[in-house]
Amino acid sequence: MNQKKWSLLLAFTLVVSLILPNFVSTATADATKTSMTVSQSLLSMTEARDVEVEVELGYKANLKHLTWTFGGKTFDEWKKWNSKAGDFTGDPYITFKEEPHYVKGTKKIKATVRFDLLFNTTDLSPRSIRTKYPQFLNNYELAVTDVKKQEKASASLKLNVYDSYRTYDEIKKEMDELVANPSKGRYIEYQSLGQSVQGRDMHFAILAKDKEAIERYQKDILPKALENPAQLQKDIKSGTLTDYQIPIWFNNIHPDEAPGVDAMMDILKQFATEDEITYKATNKEGKEEEVSINVEEALDQFIFIFNPGHNADGRVNNTRQNANGFDLNRDNGYQTQKESVIVTEEIAKWTPLSFVDLHGFVKDFLIEPCTPPHNPNFEYDLLMDGMIEHAHAMGNAGIANTTYDSYKIPLEDYENGWDDATTAYTAMYAMFHGAMGHTVEIPDLNEESNKALVYASLGAIKYSLDNKERLYTNQLEIFKRGIEGTESKEVDKWLVNQKGDVVGRDYSESGQFFPDYYALPIDQSLQKNKLEVYNMIDYLIRNGVKVEETTKPVKIDDVTYPKGTFIVPLHQAKRGLANAVLSDGENVSDWDAMYDSVITNFPDLRGFDRYAIYEKGAFASDVKDVNDVKQLVTNTKFQQADLIVPNTNNDVIRVVNQLLKDGKPVQVITESGDGYNKGDFILKRIYLSHYKKDFFVETKPKKGKVPTVALKKPIVSANGSAALKYALKDLGFELGEAKDSVVIVDDQGRVKPEKGKAYIYAGGSAAQFLTSQEVVPNLKAETTDYYHEGILKVNVKPHPLTNGYKSTEWLYTGSGTWFTSVPQNGEVLLQVSDDADFYKAGWWPGQEAVKGKDLAFTWSENDYRITAFANDLTFRAHSQQSYRLLANAIFEHSVK
Repeated sequence: MNQKKWSLLLAFTLVVSLILPNFVSTATADATKTSMTVSQSLLSMTEARDVEVEVELGYKANLKHLTWTFGGKTFDEWKKWNSKAGDFTGDPYITFKEEPHYVKGTKKIKATVRFDLLFNTTDLSPRSIRTKYPQFLNNYELAVTDVKKQEKASASLKLNVYDSYRTYDEIKKEMDELVANPSKGRYIEYQSLGQSVQGRDMHFAILAKDKEAIERYQKDILPKALENPAQLQKDIKSGTLTDYQIPIWFNNIHPDEAPGVDAMMDILKQFATEDEITYKATNKEGKEEEVSINVEEALDQFIFIFNPGHNADGRVNNTRQNANGFDLNRDNGYQTQKESVIVTEEIAKWTPLSFVDLHGFVKDFLIEPCTPPHNPNFEYDLLMDGMIEHAHAMGNAGIANTTYDSYKIPLEDYENGWDDATTAYTAMYAMFHGAMGHTVEIPDLNEESNKALVYASLGAIKYSLDNKERLYTNQLEIFKRGIEGTESKEVDKWLVNQKGDVVGRDYSESGQFFPDYYALPIDQSLQKNKLEVYNMIDYLIRNGVKVEETTKPVKIDDVTYPKGTFIVPLHQAKRGLANAVLSDGENVSDWDAMYDSVITNFPDLRGFDRYAIYEKGAFASDVKDVNDVKQLVTNTKFQQADLIVPNTNNDVIRVVNQLLKDGKPVQVITESGDGYNKGDFILKRIYLSHYKKDFFVETKPKKGKVPTVALKKPIVSANGSAALKYALKDLGFELGEAKDSVVIVDDQGRVKPEKGKAYIYAGGSAAQFLTSQEVVPNLKAETTDYYHEGILKVNVKPHPLTNGYKSTEWLYTGSGTWFTSVPQNGEVLLQVSDDADFYKAGWWPGQEAVKGKDLAFTWSENDYRITAFANDLTFRAHSQQSYRLLANAIFEHSVK
């Protein structure tokens, strides 16, 4: 159909709609006999609605012979949620507000049907309800049937959560329609950022004045911002640069906090189709005023990015977590999940000015910035020069256009407990890229809260419009500080302790907070885990951090870094992110409350060596840029048929499990000797060569006789966290039911040990559970708080279960637990050092209590076989340095 015909049809439809009565849905079973017309066809679970119905059967039926149904069930079969019983046995959900009756002098039946609140509330945010409503999302047939003559009239009604709610498929359909029919010449682009765990497209949309605006930003403006921000600042100030667009990003990572997705789609539709958007805002005097955004002017200044598909599987399954069971808003720093890897790389690629992550549900209507403690790697003074006012602009717009009358900003209204010390949250991750990063938490799950997010977002856009030059200049200043190595004391003012005293950044003996470089060597003399170094370099590059490589040996402070050493220069725009993931981290144990884990520290949690270097220009020459990571290949170029594989990285476990799965022989060394350790593996070269590109392991030829025992493929029962199951699968273990398993692993305290099987307990909850079972004699444990965490200096006892670890290691724990007493015939595996520096970083008030205490032991007696760790081995799949402790225990129990 051509444009002219379509326009005429649309005009005719509008005219007819003005003439006809206000009935919006008609269905006819037989055009000559029956019809049903309804006043509205959209129902809401969060808003009671009355639907006026008109029915014509073609004759005057006996009203007593009529049966009314909805979705094939009679009205009295539809019951409301009974919260006490936990089922749908409450009061009637569908009733007649006006009973069916004939219009005088006609054969027309009229009635008013009342669709009440299915869950007895206008707010579906409680988790007990949130998991229930998706089953009712559908189009239903409202029908009336004459049971005597079997005549029926019906109409289709859609039952939605609230009017703006969109399913995963509806999001894509709406985006496609906007892309196919661009309004006002605007440029709209749909992308799938990638596929989720379950293989769904991660929907993503970009709105700009034209495609050239996007290309100019990505190819010209952003590269200049990251390489020469000072010049860009001068160009803006002098007026040389006026026509440029920069990104504003809207996001949702918890799709069961449904309005976050729908508000984003509402904004996209508004800015894609409207010329001017008018709304109310509360000004500084507390008075409401009308505010307008000219869309063309907004697109002259900004590129709008919409990411409703961050957790595509979660939208379909209506879960906070992804399909692996991970809360992605705890994974943005760690990036263990594929969705996190995809989205964070995209954030780094765009480096937005503003990042608004739409969430729920906090009754205060909360809008960040956060309480202290703040991450010291942020240039906090520059961020707060916009973020506080930005938050107020969002809050004022949110309450002026909804029934809500207040909002809270944690930085101003809370004392602690809503901090931004972590790298975990998406908005905080964006702040490492210089963005004003806000998490916005609405009070309810309904249309009113959806509106609150829409108007808060409009407030964010309007504030950015009014202050674009200052805000962008501040972002450029963040990059400039990084490149020039400036450490502003203005940041220190924002870094306080629980008492409110300024503590500032933790400066080294050289007076610097940021090192000049991090060196990550791959030579065996300086590096214990080459594989994890390569993984780290890949992480840094895709997150927008510059990496270099030495082209010849460089000696610094009596240490010679060989050719091929990776160098991360901290004189770069994204130095804050680089330092946040490579530094030790901070000890914030003086705080009374923390919202979440504060430790990122890849070197200790992934288990590789890195060296901080405080010497300007130390690697100014003899280096080259690294833009990608080459593939590591296992060396199988030996003449010997058998190769010794030391237990030095997680790929060792993966390849062992792969070979066992293939039915190939794997031997475990049973006694330490010259060039090998008890617990190392012997693999056939011919079989290992099949996987030399899939897994990287260290190898050396077997010489002479080595004592070994054959390893059988273990079947493992995983009980507890999603991270435990994910880690075991990642390592290649086959998971099965407890009755079929050789080893049972429990990290939450769910399984009582029994004779005849091997049990591994990991983490504070599991350790305390084990003590309560009174199976292991003389076993006692203490816990300060299951949320306490830290990186501890640990003495590692020589044992097959600790093979592959040094005598002293830094290990993570996330549950504040230790053993105060272990059985006399048990073997201690891990013991916290009693050195003064036993605790490196984290949040653990009362940490002194763990000093010198036992963290792990193994014990067997009377056909019981138990290994227990008070420390966490698979925390959020980030503590991968501890994975081999778990794997060693599984293998050890499998061969006994």
